[in-house]
Amino acid sequence: MQRTTKDVDLFLASIEGDRGEDLRTLDEAIVERMPRAERHLYEGRFWGGSDQRIVGYGTMDYMNRSGEQVEWFVVGLAEQKNYISMYVNAVKDGRYLLREYENRLGKAKVGSAAISFAKLDDVAADVLMELVEEADSLC
Repeated sequence: MQRTTKDVDLFLASIEGDRGEDLRTLDEAIVERMPRAERHLYEGRFWGGSDQRIVGYGTMDYMNRSGEQVEWFVVGLAEQKNYISMYVNAVKDGRYLLREYENRLGKAKVGSAAISFAKLDDVAADVLMELVEEADSLC
């Protein structure tokens, strides 16, 4: 997966329907809560082997699976086939920050550093933005 120079706003505008609207709403809220963070579109093959496009906010150094130090996003936002994914790569006290919030997020599937939900109304948006703000403060 590589960071591109493609226009994030054009990418988000190309996503139709309710999911596109939810992604644009989330994008606006993330930008508001991470005012110093650069925003980039990442494209390519993701860890699970699928081709992805992820809007990344902020940057951090990250050690990938092959042991290579790479620049990565702090928070990421992606449209999947049936849901929206949000990635939060910030770590606090040796574990992914998302774990501190997982029980307060609402109707969502939560992994180590990813949260997936069908629509924005399914999650506690205020808690999600609290998570984004803390992630920004840690990186």
